[in-house]
Amino acid sequence: MSVRIAETFARLRAEGRAGFVPFIMAGDPDLDATRGFLRAAADAGADLIELGVPFSDPMADGPGLQRSAERALAVGTTLTSVLELIAEFRRDSTIPIILFGYANPFLRYGAERLAGDAVAAGADGVLCVDLPPEEADDLQIAADAVGLDMIFLLAPTSDRTRIEQVRKRARGFVYYVSITGTTGAAAPDPNEVAAMVATVRERVGVPVGVGFGITGPEQAATLARVADAVVVGSAIMRLVEIHSGPALLPAAREFLQSLATAVHSARR
Repeated sequence: MSVRIAETFARLRAEGRAGFVPFIMAGDPDLDATRGFLRAAADAGADLIELGVPFSDPMADGPGLQRSAERALAVGTTLTSVLELIAEFRRDSTIPIILFGYANPFLRYGAERLAGDAVAAGADGVLCVDLPPEEADDLQIAADAVGLDMIFLLAPTSDRTRIEQVRKRARGFVYYVSITGTTGAAAPDPNEVAAMVATVRERVGVPVGVGFGITGPEQAATLARVADAVVVGSAIMRLVEIHSGPALLPAAREFLQSLATAVHSARR
């Protein structure tokens, strides 16, 4: 189990607030920009960070994050370069990092090698979007052996059987997908999310982070009142398509700060 993730959620509980979790696609538009995004997220008060590993067929992602992955791959971003970036970030930050990606690049790299190299770099968890619990043995065994948390997904369509499967394997927290479909596709229904989060928290027994479909501070604040953490991704990476050059990182800092403030103050 990741000490940093456990301590982060313990602190959030003690402070009576939800955590802010930005998703950043590594390499979009380039790795230097990603370094800037990571610093901006840390400065804004991110509690955890999901760092995306670009993949050529990101089936769970909407058009915005698909384009983000394409841009990252076009400049040569690899899983190795993402791990190197985490190691660099870890030199002066203790914010937990979740490696977010797809089974193809993860398993091609090798389960044991990935788990060992991820922990050595300073990652705290891994979320493999298209790896269901019943197919996750190799990666989970390798992750458990080195204290890397495997983060699993649940969705509005998850039945009791799937929830029970996740309960047996859950480490760190559960990522609840607040809508059906791909990232950025629609807005979540707060009442439905609240009910499902309560159910998942009771049955699984670990914190619940909510993501997908969160476009701005107002939605983030609404979900922060019921979730243990709020994940925002598509809306952040969309900034790359709106701003270019020197305007990008100031815009990212401003937006990340607005999201963090909304999440952290939602329960006051």
